[in-house]
Amino acid sequence: MRRSGVADLPLHGGRVPAWLAARMTTLGTGIAEAVIHHYGVSELLTRLSDPFWFQALGCVMGMDWHSSGITTSVMGALKRGLNPRAAELGVYVCGGRGRHSVRTPDELRDVAARVSLDGDALARTSRLTARIDNNAIADGFQIYLHSFVVTRAGEWAVVQQGLNASLRTARRYHWHSATVRDFTAAPHTAIVGESAGVIQNLVDLEARPAQDALLAMARAPVDYTLGEVRRLRLPSHHDVRAENVDAKRLGAVLALAHERDLHDFASLLLVEQLGPRTLQSLALVAEVVHGTPTRFADPARFSFAHGGKDGHPFPVPLRTYDETIGVLRRGLDRAKVGRTDKLDGMRRLDRFVRAIEERRSPYAEVDAAIGHERSISRDLGGRTVFDDRRRGPRQLDLF
Repeated sequence: MRRSGVADLPLHGGRVPAWLAARMTTLGTGIAEAVIHHYGVSELLTRLSDPFWFQALGCVMGMDWHSSGITTSVMGALKRGLNPRAAELGVYVCGGRGRHSVRTPDELRDVAARVSLDGDALARTSRLTARIDNNAIADGFQIYLHSFVVTRAGEWAVVQQGLNASLRTARRYHWHSATVRDFTAAPHTAIVGESAGVIQNLVDLEARPAQDALLAMARAPVDYTLGEVRRLRLPSHHDVRAENVDAKRLGAVLALAHERDLHDFASLLLVEQLGPRTLQSLALVAEVVHGTPTRFADPARFSFAHGGKDGHPFPVPLRTYDETIGVLRRGLDRAKVGRTDKLDGMRRLDRFVRAIEERRSPYAEVDAAIGHERSISRDLGGRTVFDDRRRGPRQLDLF
């Protein structure tokens, strides 16, 4: 078993305001549900275990594009949104930050008892992944957040984060029991260990999965066990700059939103009458749901959906955010009763944007795009945490 990815992030303090936390829960849950609807629950774990996709998800949800706070806020939002529907969706989120991290084994045993998995094996897996990243590597990072996502079938992903106070840096570690990171292929469910053979199910008692596979992992050479497939290193600067964004891909999204002929056709694909700004956000959400791994090398681009809570690249446009949630939620609700037209429209929208990108090769002027967003921010209900400091509303301590 190999770690599936690592992300190095500037340490970023603060809190997620309640007005954003609630929306992150709703949008994050909707995106996760859409991935499950189109590709299955195993695919959701595959994506969560990719550091680039995870960062893009946090950006499209309105978190600061490069900060350590994405990890806690995204996993917190998914836990709040997915767990009440775990029996329906087949995925459970355990653990979290601080005291919630310590409770992970007990939460896993509780889940296992409800869905007939081996709770002790899952708890042992949780402890081993944490200890490997915390103790087996002398990199100076101490784990303070540990989230464990498990499916009804026993497949799991771990997202955990360590802190290096002297460097003012956080490091996020991703694990996936399947070790498959291809968004377009069915995930392979085996775990390979040196002396354990190929085990098809982590919780298959006849295969002695956790005991044998994890002991083999512990005995394997460190370079193999701790192999890093995808590594994301983000800069220390807070603002979004042109070099952080794929201008061609962003250009296709902006052309879709602001060129009338493209806008009208895209609205037809979605079976919705939408304004250009909402269409821009939906195009980026659609890519998070349907994009392939190579599309997420520039996660900052996805902050052009809903900005960031600290105002980078621009304040969170609450009206647009709520319209995006509404379109996604209506599509998901209709799909439950077999009417998939609106939800399938998101897939068609993603394909249409890619066609614009390839055929027209538009390039965005990133600074100009940011300036435009800031100029219309007031009309879209733009808001940041700095506004909250003047108003003094309730905030949620998520990271």
